[in-house]
Amino acid sequence: MHLYRLFMIVSLCSILPVMAESEHPQHPKKPNHPDNLIPLPEVPELPPETDSPPLPDIPVDPELETEVTIIKRGEDIIEEHRVNGELLMIKVIPRIGPPYYLKKNPIRGYHDHPGEAGIDVNPPMWQILRF
Repeated sequence: MHLYRLFMIVSLCSILPVMAESEHPQHPKKPNHPDNLIPLPEVPELPPETDSPPLPDIPVDPELETEVTIIKRGEDIIEEHRVNGELLMIKVIPRIGPPYYLKKNPIRGYHDHPGEAGIDVNPPMWQILRF
């Protein structure tokens, strides 16, 4: 007997929402949008693809190319980046830990202490974020 009552309650609970959503001729459903809407214009067709003019051949200046020298010291890797023979940056990839960079100090010739070693090198830099 209890199973019959439970079945009836479940049936009524599932039928009532369906009946509430059905449209009745006496109560037409109101539209959810305003009456003064204007339709969007048609999307124009794209012009046919034309071959773009070829890019001019610009000779590459070998003096401006970056030269990378890779040196292995034990399990560490050192990359030296040079432009026109001048060392600008060193990337050190240690066996443990993230790589770090040693860059040349852009303020060349500025010396607080003329005898201090490493004056032309910035402190080590680690890459935190990459976009």
